[in-house]
Amino acid sequence: MIRDLDDSKAPLLDHLIELRRRLLWCVGALLVGFFVCLSFAKEIFAVLVQPLLAAGQGKLIYTDIFEAFFVEVKVAFFAALMIAFPVLATQIWRFVAPGMYAKEKRAFLPFLLATPFFFGAGAAFAYFVAMPWALHFLLSFQGNVGGVEQEALPAIGNYLTFTTRFLFGFGVAFLAPVLLMILERAGIVTLEQLAKSRRYAIVACAGVSAVLTPPDVVSMLLLLVPLYSLYEFAMVAIRLTHWRANRKTADNSTNDDDEEEAGRNLGPTSSPGGGEG
Repeated sequence: MIRDLDDSKAPLLDHLIELRRRLLWCVGALLVGFFVCLSFAKEIFAVLVQPLLAAGQGKLIYTDIFEAFFVEVKVAFFAALMIAFPVLATQIWRFVAPGMYAKEKRAFLPFLLATPFFFGAGAAFAYFVAMPWALHFLLSFQGNVGGVEQEALPAIGNYLTFTTRFLFGFGVAFLAPVLLMILERAGIVTLEQLAKSRRYAIVACAGVSAVLTPPDVVSMLLLLVPLYSLYEFAMVAIRLTHWRANRKTADNSTNDDDEEEAGRNLGPTSSPGGGEG
């Protein structure tokens, strides 16, 4: 059971021992996930190459003798991170939670639970929408150029880097609403500040899109549009949260007023002298 901050005041050494224990759990989960996924690395990579196959490219090459082996290792590690994420998040939460008050836990826990959902939504958008469009655009440069046949021969390692950059980039970018709501709940930013900073948000989204996607305009726009849409979604969610909080406060106030009015209407049950009225 996770104790509250009021109930736990451990010395520094105990915190370090607890940190080591949580890290060992994380490393163990990653190692188990890695060796399991290494056995299915080819099948996992077969899923990752489907957008490339749908774009009309049915061939991958490797020029380094060790490249195909290292690609399988990277695929296994990539999949292990996905599989072990619930364990990693749980261990982080169990280490951080004792340093929080009960009210802070209730405020933070929903955001922690929403993180896998938004990350998965971003990765799914990248796999089913962004990657096929980007690959169609990038592979469209094949053909005859001045009498010379221009053919795309993507290397297996480069394609894996392209795929993981898309999946992780979109997954992390889709966490923007969670981050903004945490910052607003912590009092670091306000809804009014977010509303007034739309133009700066567009510039920031463009910068993030340029960093997280390959260097082409199509990939950047494919992340820029949903990323800014999530910025607007975060403001709507914050407004909804405020509305629910205000409604709850108003209901509590109404109930208190009703109880006070009922007490006044009931009147005294005995006479001032202590006898029956």
